[in-house]
Amino acid sequence: QLQLVESGGGLVQPGGSLTLSCAASGFTLDDEGIGWFRQAPGKEREGVSCICASGKKTIYGDSMKGRFTLSRDGAKNTVYLQMDSLKRDDTAVYYCAAQRTPFFPDFCTLIPELYDKWGQGTQVTVSS
Repeated sequence: QLQLVESGGGLVQPGGSLTLSCAASGFTLDDEGIGWFRQAPGKEREGVSCICASGKKTIYGDSMKGRFTLSRDGAKNTVYLQMDSLKRDDTAVYYCAAQRTPFFPDFCTLIPELYDKWGQGTQVTVSS
């Protein structure tokens, strides 16, 4: 079965850290650009970060720059989103998504419509 599975969400205090994982099964991420998106109740889906298939390019949303770090481990077929200095406004369901880019290994995007494979989401709650 072709799946993306997020994990690592939970409750954390403001200023704390979490690391989210996005693991693929049934296909390899080697030729896939990976994006992270989040959505809070009543708000539009927001682009968090993306990393290209080669790992050479990353993009971060403005409010995530300097706090979040995206990386990939080809051997584990997994992408990691490290989140530091978390704020209450970071509370949301976080989704990972993948798009095959075999001819553009250095490309990634925060446009959600360009992704065709999505995980089920993991809840991140930042509260004291």
